[in-house]
Amino acid sequence: MKQVLVVDDSSVIRKVARRILESLHFEITEAENGQIGLEACALAMPDAILLDWNMPVMDGYEFLRELRRMPGGMTPKVVFCTTENDIAHIARAIHAGADEYIMKPFDRQIVVSKFEEIGLV
Repeated sequence: MKQVLVVDDSSVIRKVARRILESLHFEITEAENGQIGLEACALAMPDAILLDWNMPVMDGYEFLRELRRMPGGMTPKVVFCTTENDIAHIARAIHAGADEYIMKPFDRQIVVSKFEEIGLV
């Protein structure tokens, strides 16, 4: 079973993402900020990461930059999930190593579509 790490400071978003991803037969780990997410990756690198941009302690951009420097950190597919929709944010995320980008609020259809695009579904 493929492992997905959901990194978001909103417990509601983590819960929604968990329900959607579990229905797609993924095993889910959660982290409420980027620092905790990096610690989870150090223990067991996931197959994919659903990543919020704006979080306390360590934001998604900083998390992604650090992740890609870790041993095995180039492996996970990373989908940014945020309310930021301007082209500069999207370009910055892709440049930092994101594989895809989705807007909040999201639903099952959007997640399935993006995960199909990056080869996880």
